[in-house]
Amino acid sequence: MIVLKTATEIDILRANGAILASVLNRVCEEVSVGQNTGELDRLAERLIRESGSEAAFRGMYGFPATICTSINEEIVHGIPSLKRQLKKGDILSIDIGLYRSGMYVDMATTVPVGEVDEKAAKLMQVTKEALWRGIGMVNIGNRLADVSHAIGSCIEDAGLYVVREYTGHGIGRDLHEDPQILNYGESGQGPRLQIGMVLALEPMAKTVPGTVEVLADSWTVVTDQGALAAHFEHTVALTKNGVEVLTRGGV
Repeated sequence: MIVLKTATEIDILRANGAILASVLNRVCEEVSVGQNTGELDRLAERLIRESGSEAAFRGMYGFPATICTSINEEIVHGIPSLKRQLKKGDILSIDIGLYRSGMYVDMATTVPVGEVDEKAAKLMQVTKEALWRGIGMVNIGNRLADVSHAIGSCIEDAGLYVVREYTGHGIGRDLHEDPQILNYGESGQGPRLQIGMVLALEPMAKTVPGTVEVLADSWTVVTDQGALAAHFEHTVALTKNGVEVLTRGGV
């Protein structure tokens, strides 16, 4: 069941989104050659707590960290480690969530570590563009699959591949709510978008087709053939004035 949010709840989500965007931006400033992902996680945890909020991911379904850090062929749910150092040419996806005053927000970005090659740069640019194409379809009266189609066609038209196994989701009182938001599909299907819907749109794209695999840590999801992957996400709300990006200021 899709839970519509009240104006008061959206006010809380808006404030939470501003906090989360600020935290993610600060974490991204520390991304550099030789940095380790465990230190990035510690920074995120400290900043979230200093804001009077809670880290949404830590302990959720047993996840052991504040942020997900996924490098190169890792798509999502990578576990930060003090032993994992970033190298020049890596791309790093950072997924982060926050809980405050009874409401969750969620966002993600993929950033380069130093200079990256043309293939990696294109992957990040296209995946980010796909997110904004999806956001552009969050309009009153549109159908949910219109959002999915906009995301998927952007990725596929660029000669890249959608990660189909993972999706966006509703968000608010819980981190993951209805509806599930596919990153592909035909337009004109699914529920109509209404005022009060709050959605976490999160395209994930990769450079080659194939399956995905979960590593032995039971969390980290990787591509087939070691292909690069990128991930971007915003939490958005549909209001009487149209779509509002609640986590604007990041990614």
